Amino acid sequence: MAINVARRNFIIAFGGAAAWPLAARAQQRALPVIGYLNSTSASGWAAQVAAFLKGLQEAGYREGQNVAVEYRWAEGHNDRLPAMAAELVSRQVNVLVANGPSAQPAKAATSLIPIVFTTGADPVKLGLVDSLNRPGGNVTGVTTLNVEMGAKRLELLHDVVPNATTIAVLINPTDPSAETYAKDAQAAADTLGLQLQVFHASTEHDFDSVFETLAQMRKVALVIGSDAFLISRSEQLAALAMRNTVPTISPYREFAAAGGLMSYGDSLTEIYGQAGIYTGRVLKGEKPADLPVQQATKDELIINLKIAKALGLTVPLPLLGRADEVIE
Repeated sequence: MAINVARRNFIIAFGGAAAWPLAARAQQRALPVIGYLNSTSASGWAAQVAAFLKGLQEAGYREGQNVAVEYRWAEGHNDRLPAMAAELVSRQVNVLVANGPSAQPAKAATSLIPIVFTTGADPVKLGLVDSLNRPGGNVTGVTTLNVEMGAKRLELLHDVVPNATTIAVLINPTDPSAETYAKDAQAAADTLGLQLQVFHASTEHDFDSVFETLAQMRKVALVIGSDAFLISRSEQLAALAMRNTVPTISPYREFAAAGGLMSYGDSLTEIYGQAGIYTGRVLKGEKPADLPVQQATKDELIINLKIAKALGLTVPLPLLGRADEVIE
């Protein structure tokens, strides 16, 4: 009899212990789930993810505590995005977060699951929303309008490299905004009386051939487009620009901080922080249609004076005075 009681107690104890992991898994499954769809890589987008999670925390959500995040990285292969978006939709995530090139595939995949995007282009022109103030449907987000700032970057670069007769523009042809970026750059080059040459890069393999060509050109300077793939490779592009002595400007601070000459654009920290806040608000029940598309307001001009001196360039004093940050 004692043996049977002991055996019964063991079974009860073992059953209770076995139930704990099951209960934990059930609780984990009960957490709301964010589907994070991104065209770049986890390593190249770490700072932006950190800013997003900080914004999400400000809205009351902590990853792993009261919300789960499922990440999907296309590693620069934009053709993978539609399948990734469809897979996240099939998992019935509570909200989809999509960066630039992944925003349109996300919208095409669902008209029911809320979507929060980040983009450097005009979301109305991309067909993501009806208007900035009244997005309509299941989509809202944050825009930097960085594509529209491409002409200004060209002008700033010309101020620093006035003897450059050709301005090269590096764009990712798979980016939805590539054509707009190239047209705006052409218009700015025409205004300044400069030649414009457009280079394409959608993989890291393309970078070497682009910079080999640039190194052989005389009196040339380079404007990098605002595509997420190019931004995620800021460190590599800065190194190539310096190695081949090509004066270069990029949209975001990360490029100048990594050893590039200049950057001019909105703050990625602000952009992804706001996307995190919006995602939290959607998780709490607000509808994307009622959340106006946010526009980043913090334009940053960063000048790496150390690189300018290494390239033999003199940055005009008025431009240095306008800079938000000078790296020496």
